[in-house]
Amino acid sequence: MKEEFLDKKLQERREQEALRQLKTTAGLIDFCSNDYLGLAQKLTAVTGLSHGATGSRLLAGNYTLIETAETQLALFHQAPAALIFNSGYDANVGLLSCVAQRGDTILYDYLSHASIRDGIRLSFAQAHSFLHNNLADLEKKLQQATGTVFVVTESVFSMDGDLAPLTAISQLCQHYHAHLIVDEAHATGVMGPNGAGLVQQLQLHDACFARVHTFGKAVGCHGAAVLGSAALRNYLINFSRAFIYTTALPPASIGVLQQAYQLFPVMNEERTHLQRLIQLFQQTSIRYQKLLSPSPIQVVVVPGNAAVKQVAQQLQQNGFDVRPILYPTVPKGAERLRIVLHAFNTTTQLQQLLALLQ
Repeated sequence: MKEEFLDKKLQERREQEALRQLKTTAGLIDFCSNDYLGLAQKLTAVTGLSHGATGSRLLAGNYTLIETAETQLALFHQAPAALIFNSGYDANVGLLSCVAQRGDTILYDYLSHASIRDGIRLSFAQAHSFLHNNLADLEKKLQQATGTVFVVTESVFSMDGDLAPLTAISQLCQHYHAHLIVDEAHATGVMGPNGAGLVQQLQLHDACFARVHTFGKAVGCHGAAVLGSAALRNYLINFSRAFIYTTALPPASIGVLQQAYQLFPVMNEERTHLQRLIQLFQQTSIRYQKLLSPSPIQVVVVPGNAAVKQVAQQLQQNGFDVRPILYPTVPKGAERLRIVLHAFNTTTQLQQLLALLQ
């Protein structure tokens, strides 16, 4: 997929002598950072890695470790380039608010996360939702779309736990020359080869314009990365306000991220156990409706805010931390228990939980 629309905007910045570039500040005397009291330096001496980046990455907050981590992320996720954001929310808002221009079209799954919706709202493009995982509705809207077209979906949906039909969506995007953006927040670490995500499991990484991998779920730390072309990375550095105007993640966070990316790819036994728990949950009959989900997110529908809160309270009184998801977060009548399975949960624990729902 060609990305001339990125190159055009970047060339305008070059001609204006306004192109932003990341630089490291190693070896320079600091008259730039926001470390007014020098505490970031003092904490570094205590812990070995700084707990403060001391500025945005375009000023004092860029450093070799974070650029090294981005190179490692790109390599692991089979992407040309990666750019780290402070959170998954920042990544989605920062990406979606700036890539589409006035006259362009963004099509997004109706059940997309709030961060996706907020990023789209900040864009100048026109936007339309398509029915959840509904290929016919998506194609209908693709036929009507104008300008540069972007299709946005999650690979694993956070409230239902189901998967997007990414292969079919990718084929539609190719046919209609649309740019596919996939949020892999709930697939990272859990699905795909060595936990690399659903996109890589389906061998669709080259078909995506951008992927968002977040680190606050299975990766167990903080932050997120947008994966895409080198041009996209350069574009975000220049136009993504959520990246430009915030203090960068500190080296301590990046160090933990690098450790996490050394650990979770080899946790195949944990992923296998997690799959057994998922199968057990799906195969066990209970008195409530369950949604079909191949992910660690399992949903038990208990209609009505009062009713689902009562069931959740009963589970909590029996020692299980299960939370109710209420209307208006989910549609009225679809209130639910959102039960998240983990590799550290035992089969016995899950059986005991299921027994309380039978």
